[in-house]
Amino acid sequence: MPRISLTPPRTLLMRIGAWYSRRTYGKVLDPGQAYGHNPRVLFSYVRMEQRAAKWNRLDAGLKHLAVMACAALINCSWCMDFGYWEGHELGLSPEKIERVPRWREAREVFTGLELLVMEYAEAMTETAPTVTDELAADLVGRLGEAAFVELTAVVALENWRSRVNSAFGLTSQGFSEACRVPGRA
Repeated sequence: MPRISLTPPRTLLMRIGAWYSRRTYGKVLDPGQAYGHNPRVLFSYVRMEQRAAKWNRLDAGLKHLAVMACAALINCSWCMDFGYWEGHELGLSPEKIERVPRWREAREVFTGLELLVMEYAEAMTETAPTVTDELAADLVGRLGEAAFVELTAVVALENWRSRVNSAFGLTSQGFSEACRVPGRA
């Protein structure tokens, strides 16, 4: 049960946001409804997400695996649900998406670089972060500095998303169910 009402004041900004959300995702996103109680925070958050969506120095699949690893460590069920849908939209294999929460036990499913990216995302998400010089240097060497900066920023952004959504008590909105093959458990 959410810890904040998902029925914010009906302002023009919220009506536009709800329209855009339904058009883009098929439903109004709960985090937007929660942020809607403070229009300045909502507007700043939306602007940040719009700008982050334009970052393009890191491979989209790697970026997504980092985001999912972060959300899994924080245990944000809303983010994991939405992340499954996003991964499906990106064309990632369902097997990879499903294995992210336990990637260490499924090393054969991921490439060496994907494993490093998820290790970095988790190390950065720990309280306090446990990123080592060796891990950072390995990623800079494989990705380049611009993509490494983007990886670091996207993990920090997902930390914000997951921690806020978890603190609000937001849970699955059914995005992952829309991606499942009928009749498959």
